[in-house]
Amino acid sequence: MTTNRPYGDGCAIATALDHVGERWALLIVRELLLGPKRFTDLQAGLPNAGPKVLAQRLRELEAAGVVRRRTLPPPAASQVYELTEWGTALDPVVVALGHWGALAPERSSDPVSADSAMIRLRSLFSPQPERPWSATYEIRLGRYRFTLRVADGHLVDVRRGEPHDPPDTIIDSDPDTLSRVLGDQEAFAEAVTDGWLTITGDDQSGQRLFDAAQNKAINV
Repeated sequence: MTTNRPYGDGCAIATALDHVGERWALLIVRELLLGPKRFTDLQAGLPNAGPKVLAQRLRELEAAGVVRRRTLPPPAASQVYELTEWGTALDPVVVALGHWGALAPERSSDPVSADSAMIRLRSLFSPQPERPWSATYEIRLGRYRFTLRVADGHLVDVRRGEPHDPPDTIIDSDPDTLSRVLGDQEAFAEAVTDGWLTITGDDQSGQRLFDAAQNKAINV
């Protein structure tokens, strides 16, 4: 068990909370859903978690089998944290919590991390098999880069890092703006007009990506 005070309850929900119920634990999982991160990158994504607390949570999650450490091959040779297979199974749980939290009576106005914004985009994407298109996107959120691929109207890949090949469309914004405009066509149009979100390359593919997120948001 990773919590300081286990529930002592045989229910599987209590067991899950024994492993990931401590403060910051699930947000660490969120930050690792799109790929491994160094400790400093985790700190950047969770600026309100002090380094001691973050290190403690990582040790607990590692001991529980949710997270593991590995060293990247040269020339990087840096140590990163990543989810285990069991930890990766938390993906739909984290996304479902996000959908539930979005229905809160008062929506938070606090800033969001780049990974949080991208997970929101991924979760709101609605497949468009009746109007299929294929495109590779590079999404730039400040200093963070993400690759997103759509094939035949289906979202097939969202990962941290730049595309291996030149993208069809580049979307440049910031995490708060991207999160805010998803599912809100009026906010999207305003962000484009005001320059808070830019689309270069294939404009039509860029618009279709946000249309797909708009359709899912209406249905949630």
